[in-house]
Amino acid sequence: MRAPWIPIAAAVVAGTPACDGHARSSPAPTAPARDEHTERRETMVTDQIEARGVADARVLAALRAVPRHEFVPERFRDLAYEDHPLPIGLEQTISQPYIVALMTEAAKVGPESRVLEVGTGSGYQAAVLARICREVYSIEILPELADTARARLERLGFANVRVRAGDGYLGWPEAAPFDAVLVTAGAPDVPQPLVDQLRPGGRLVIPVGPADAVQRLLVLAKRDDGGVERLDLGAVRFVPLVRERKP
Repeated sequence: MRAPWIPIAAAVVAGTPACDGHARSSPAPTAPARDEHTERRETMVTDQIEARGVADARVLAALRAVPRHEFVPERFRDLAYEDHPLPIGLEQTISQPYIVALMTEAAKVGPESRVLEVGTGSGYQAAVLARICREVYSIEILPELADTARARLERLGFANVRVRAGDGYLGWPEAAPFDAVLVTAGAPDVPQPLVDQLRPGGRLVIPVGPADAVQRLLVLAKRDDGGVERLDLGAVRFVPLVRERKP
């Protein structure tokens, strides 16, 4: 990351008992009609995202299309397109748009990609991925957030997203392999199950570091031999990756 921003990002992850949504392979919805928020989205993309070097046309189009105001509480809708995270309840946040764009671009996904997101939160990152990818699987530690995100994504027409509550550290092995995995919470280390669930050539985008300190946003590209190559995108600050508590 090139600038001195230390964004606090998205929602907590990992698990409770599985609570699956309904997966469908139909495409993501068409772009919404122009409304009062369209100009604000255009300004957001131009000033916050393109100006900082995000250049992938598919990522920029997805950020222009997804109505971010639908993913924040009513009282924060006037701030939905500002350059910072916002509370979504249960001590969780929705990431700032730049971080969503940066992580999505770093994942190098396309129309045929199958992607795993760890940390559904409000569902905004999943919606952005759904505009680009064929299938999106998203895991959330908090059942309440999983339920509301699933309902929101269905209401907005994102039929190619499946959401469940569960331990995101363990991934979604029955749906693997994935072309990319995005983790939207800070992990103390790189979860090996997520690396294992990448196909060769796939990419894991994950913030790694202590829960109470600045983390590093890493990209791990999986080689054919199972090893990984690492790229450090810079300093970030995410809410911590939470594991399922064992009885």
